Amino acid sequence: MLYVFLRARPGLALTAMRDSAVAAASQGIDVGRARLTVYLVAAGGTAFAGALYFLGNLRISPDAAFSVNWTAFGIFIVLIGGLGTLEGPIIGALIFFVLNKFLSDYGTWYLIGLGIVAIGVALYFPQGIWGYVSKRFGLELFPVGRRVVLADSGPGDRPAPQNPAPKAHVADGTPQPPSAREAA
Repeated sequence: MLYVFLRARPGLALTAMRDSAVAAASQGIDVGRARLTVYLVAAGGTAFAGALYFLGNLRISPDAAFSVNWTAFGIFIVLIGGLGTLEGPIIGALIFFVLNKFLSDYGTWYLIGLGIVAIGVALYFPQGIWGYVSKRFGLELFPVGRRVVLADSGPGDRPAPQNPAPKAHVADGTPQPPSAREAA
């Protein structure tokens, strides 16, 4: 759904706003209204995700709902998956939940392990794991970027080569610029 949105007209408007709000406004995009809409949709989506999460719990406490771990886990997911793509956070979430399943029984060592993984990914894969895989193998599952592709001109499309003007020679055989030739 997000892929289709980003390829449609509103997604192009958001991409234009990300690159330059002034340029987007000059093309007729209502930047203020679009930003408000994005903010409201993000807030609604966050509220919906939180409601679904806490429906699965028997009790809700403020320290569980507003813990700093939520922020740290979100940053971890985006960091190891890769920023700026749709695939990166998906890969990051899969890796996070696999690590969570196998390492959560170790208490504080679990968080230290997540930190070591995050540091390793940041050092060796600065664009995230998906960024590395995408660059290395040329994979794009959700290509939302726009690219300018120049058509390869065929033999009939090329301009005819221009013959260079003959060089003027003086008696000693060294080529002279046209201004020297006119003076002689």
